[in-house]
Amino acid sequence: MKLFFASDIHGCADSMRRALTAFEQSGAEHFILLGDVLNHGPRNPLPVGYAPTEVAEMLNQYAECITAVRGNCDSDVDQMLLDFPMMADYNLVLLPNGRRLFLTHGHLYNGDKHPRLRDGDVIVSGHTHLPVAEQRGALYLFNPGSITIPRGEHQASYGLLEDNTLKVVTFEGEVICQVELR
Repeated sequence: MKLFFASDIHGCADSMRRALTAFEQSGAEHFILLGDVLNHGPRNPLPVGYAPTEVAEMLNQYAECITAVRGNCDSDVDQMLLDFPMMADYNLVLLPNGRRLFLTHGHLYNGDKHPRLRDGDVIVSGHTHLPVAEQRGALYLFNPGSITIPRGEHQASYGLLEDNTLKVVTFEGEVICQVELR
């Protein structure tokens, strides 16, 4: 199973187009959205290409393969534009090997604050706009960064899970970080 992760779109149609192209080229079967989908949020600058209605229309074309969680900038009004559920604070994905991905945006749950998980489970979040792929104790932490407003001098990025490896990738194909799930 191959999974594609995107976070912190913040309503940017240009970034969404790039991410959907990367998703299609990746061969991933599922598109996981980690929140802050349509709204830019009052603490963020208005992104160039800000068009939340257009982002919703693009994502709705992929609704059957999207699993999403709510970010701190997402609202009930945003959900009204989308054909897939995205208002849950977390979601769980069970991988074929029995490992679980705990999907969350990161503002409520994250690597420091989370429910009890099993050894080897993965906390997948966005929110910080910073790429992370690492093992911390018995758990793994994964953050694909932001496709629209990257921070920390990083480039816009997305995530992939393939062959038990989680990696954060720029749109130019550079792997920023990765971790093998053992």
